[in-house]
Amino acid sequence: MKTASVKGPALVDVTETTKPTVGPGDILVKMRSCGICGSDVEKVFGKYGQPSMRLGHEPAGIIVEVGSGVANFQKDDRVFTHHHVPCYSCHLCNHGNETMCPKYYETNLSPCGLSEEYVVPEWNVTHGGVLKIPNAMTFEEAAMIEPLACCVRAWSKFSYKKGDTCAVFGAGPTGMMHVMLAQANEFSRVFAFDVNDFRLDFARSFGAFPLKSADPQSAQKVLTETQNQGVDVSIVATGALSAISDALSVTRKGGTIVLFGVPSKGATMNVDMSVVYSKELTLTPSYAASDKDCKRALELISSGKVAAKRLITHRYSLSDSQKAFEHAHSGQNAMKIVING
Repeated sequence: MKTASVKGPALVDVTETTKPTVGPGDILVKMRSCGICGSDVEKVFGKYGQPSMRLGHEPAGIIVEVGSGVANFQKDDRVFTHHHVPCYSCHLCNHGNETMCPKYYETNLSPCGLSEEYVVPEWNVTHGGVLKIPNAMTFEEAAMIEPLACCVRAWSKFSYKKGDTCAVFGAGPTGMMHVMLAQANEFSRVFAFDVNDFRLDFARSFGAFPLKSADPQSAQKVLTETQNQGVDVSIVATGALSAISDALSVTRKGGTIVLFGVPSKGATMNVDMSVVYSKELTLTPSYAASDKDCKRALELISSGKVAAKRLITHRYSLSDSQKAFEHAHSGQNAMKIVING
């Protein structure tokens, strides 16, 4: 079977690998669709800050084999599979930090989600890491569950009210998901910052107020549109550290800045902490998602509250993974790129 993996800087190689063995409690899934995530792109073209170099953690497909003892799933079930599942019993999990749980990092799809077939381990199967998807949901839509779940988790980290305002820095796929979540939560105004004209036009089509990141007047436009108060929340959905500086300037006193984008390993910046202090800003990172977040994301997509399928602009085959990753890296006239099996 074919499997895509990182073989070097800027290189994705698709090789023939041995079909994985299904053990007791495991399930084997035939991948039908898998999205390319910003963290995947960072693994290939950047300096990813996490130890795993596996590609593909947004897969959905059909169960083709179940191990002994599997009770709740059977062959031909249509499923989304989450790659990491926490224990829900350790100190970190009990404090709501499931994605920091040591067990979370031990649970992986084998060999990875970007493979013709992959094994979901017993732990994931028995701890909520496999979700059956409705017949009306396409596999491409199901591949959007994990990135939306990451956004859902971020939104659980701050308080907001109907009529609030939001600035999203980085109008890529997850940035646009944040735009849609803001609209679903009845925010009165959503600003979308990016340097890519295609993505700014995309944001405009979703009803966001598009702003060029490199334009020194953009911050002033936000202030003008918010009666010189600034937005209630800024979501930095890019690894560009300059966006954090911009967020500091457009977020209101007492507001929140969510650090959502994936920074490169070793990324540093100078921050005037007197601004953070005097404006009483809250800076909160949000990393990955738990299976609870995935369940909520599935509900949002299946109910139509978040039209995730509108974000898909390009599709590639597994054999063309290198081209798919190069396209995702360039962002040329693209939003969400999926690989179909």
